[in-house]
Amino acid sequence: MRFRINLVTQNACAVIPVNYQYPLSAAIYKTIQQADSAYAAFLHETGYKQSGSLKSFKLFTFSDIRTPFKIAGDRLQLLTQHAELEVCFHLPQAAENFIRGIFIKQQLDIADKKSKARFEIQSVESLRDPLQAYKPQELISIILKPLSPVVAGLPDEKGNYVFLEPGDTRFAESVVYNWRSKIAACYDAVTGEGALLMIEVIAIKEPFKSRLIWIKADTPAMTKIRGWLNFELKVTAERRFVELLMNSGVGVYNSMGCGCVEVVP
Repeated sequence: MRFRINLVTQNACAVIPVNYQYPLSAAIYKTIQQADSAYAAFLHETGYKQSGSLKSFKLFTFSDIRTPFKIAGDRLQLLTQHAELEVCFHLPQAAENFIRGIFIKQQLDIADKKSKARFEIQSVESLRDPLQAYKPQELISIILKPLSPVVAGLPDEKGNYVFLEPGDTRFAESVVYNWRSKIAACYDAVTGEGALLMIEVIAIKEPFKSRLIWIKADTPAMTKIRGWLNFELKVTAERRFVELLMNSGVGVYNSMGCGCVEVVP
C-alpha cells in the first residue's frame, strides 16, 4: 500500500537537517499516534515478529523528500514551498481509507536542535498497485529502482556491521536474507525458508552513489549508516512476496526512510 503525500510550508526559506530521515520518521510516527495510538505503539515498540525470534520488522518505509534545495553546511535550504514523498505500509487494501485519514490535513514537523520546518499535508494520493494484474502466488520478475538509499551489510569477525555496496556479491545475498526474514515474520518460518527469491543488481550509471546518513545526529545514541543509489534491482518471486518487499522496503533501516523502491515502467 503506497501513498504520495504532498506537502507545503508557509516559510518560503524552510530549512531542514541534511540528515532529516530520523526527524521525518519521528514526525510520521507522531501523526499516526495522534490518529491511532494502538497502531503507532505496535509499529514503534512491537512490529512483526517471526515465531521464536526477537527480531521484528515494522514493514513501513518512506522515500526521500522530493523538492529543489541547496546545501548549506549540515542543512538543506528548500528553494520552493512545495515538497512530496511516498510512504509505504504493508497492510490489507481495506486499510487504505484508514491510512489516508491518518495523514490528510495534518502537519509534519521536521526538526532537530538547530532548525525546524513545519509542513502542512496538502493532499494524500493512493498510488496504483503496479502488481495488481498478477495473482498472489504467481511467479513474476520486475525491475525496481530506489527512491531512497538502500542499506545492506553483514557483521564482521568483531561483530561490527560492514555496509556493502551494490557491486559486492554479498549485497544481493544480504538483501535476500532480510527479505526472507520478513516473509517468515508475515507468514511462517517454513514459507520464509522455502520461498524462491532472486535479486540481480543492475548498474545504470557508474559509479554507484553512496550516502552517509546520521541517525539521531548530535545525540549519544547517534548511529551512522551508509546507503546506496544509482542502480536497479531485478527481483523474481511470487507476487505476494514482491509486494511485501515494495511495501516494507529493501534492506535494513526501512522505518528510517531507507530502501523505498518503485517499479521501473
